[in-house]
Amino acid sequence: MSLLARWLDRRERIDELIDGLPPGLSAADRARCQHLVFGVVRHFGRLDAALGRLIAHPPRFPTRAVLLMAGFELIEATGGAEPGLVAKIVHHAVEQAKTVASPAEARLVNAVVRKLAGILTAAVPPKLAPAEALAEYFSHPDWLVRRWLVEFGADGTRRLLEWNQCPAKVYARWRGAGSRPDFLQPTPWPGFLEVPSGQWAQVEPLLKGGQIYLQDPATRLAVELLAPQPGEAVLDACAAPGGKSLLIADAMKSGRLVALDLPGPRIARLKENLARAHGVEVALVQGDLLGPAGALLREHRLPEHFPAVLVDVPCSNTGVMRHRVDVKWRLDPRDIDKHARQQLTLLQAAARLVAPGGRIVYSTCSIDAEENEHVVRGFLSSRAGAAFQLEASAVSLPWETGHDGAAAYRLRRGGA
Repeated sequence: MSLLARWLDRRERIDELIDGLPPGLSAADRARCQHLVFGVVRHFGRLDAALGRLIAHPPRFPTRAVLLMAGFELIEATGGAEPGLVAKIVHHAVEQAKTVASPAEARLVNAVVRKLAGILTAAVPPKLAPAEALAEYFSHPDWLVRRWLVEFGADGTRRLLEWNQCPAKVYARWRGAGSRPDFLQPTPWPGFLEVPSGQWAQVEPLLKGGQIYLQDPATRLAVELLAPQPGEAVLDACAAPGGKSLLIADAMKSGRLVALDLPGPRIARLKENLARAHGVEVALVQGDLLGPAGALLREHRLPEHFPAVLVDVPCSNTGVMRHRVDVKWRLDPRDIDKHARQQLTLLQAAARLVAPGGRIVYSTCSIDAEENEHVVRGFLSSRAGAAFQLEASAVSLPWETGHDGAAAYRLRRGGA
């Protein structure tokens, strides 16, 4: 409850709040806490709108957190259709309110949660419902739903909203040499396995031993297009936190991998991931791709040009909202245009590090055309992109592929 109250108050990143849970918490309690907090944030728009119909003035954050949590439990209980279950949720919410709020607030919780059940059983909006009705029911910002309706149409938008509102599955990439444990379930994507819930005791030793790496299958798109070869020198120009860097290293098995990124808190995770690589010479360079990157590489006695470059740019994360449940509440309508301008600049900078005849893969975890094909088109029409040609592309729309959204484009530099 305190994590949710903190999120309401400060809008801290949910993943950072979860990472801050006490280390002594059992795996089951940690999983339950994450499930409840993620659930409230995922359905926040719908829950907040329902509470707004019942309460004139929002209560204090701790009390509001109790109400939101009870509302999510009602949604999870099929809209609270089972009377006995509704009574249990009401009772639990009141008991929670007694520990964090005044007696008057506990009485408010009792009255409001009883009425919430009826509001949350409202019918799903019809297929051609207006953007604001879809936005409220499926808990997304109005402006984002309108944008998606233009880009993906009514059916695609509806399927995307439904996709985002479902808890994310956990996938692992198999890195071990031996046989795979039976509890890891096969998927349509080679090398990737589904990790069923409740198996942490079996998963943890596999993670620590490096036999698996938790990773969504969408990450393979950029690396498959890059097609790193054994013995090759590859630059990952926006490397942190390093999941794709490790996938490149595992695909190469030999050669040199240079991981470049800005100094900051994500470098520790990048170092941890690079340490898992075997058979590949790894170099970590902390610096700005938009600065004199060639000179920086020279200082580290590394090549200034590479036959293969990956630039996996910062983006809006619209393709991974099932995993990053708070992204939609942090995005601003101006962010996508701002990202696109930065992405073009990063692609142009990374392209300078591609050797003649070499290739660069531009990738995002966005499903927005402005951050994907529009950036690539802008690059090819710029002076920096004049020597390049688009060779191949891959786009994942999650409601079609069954995994996270992503986009990747391979561009080849002329010359030899």
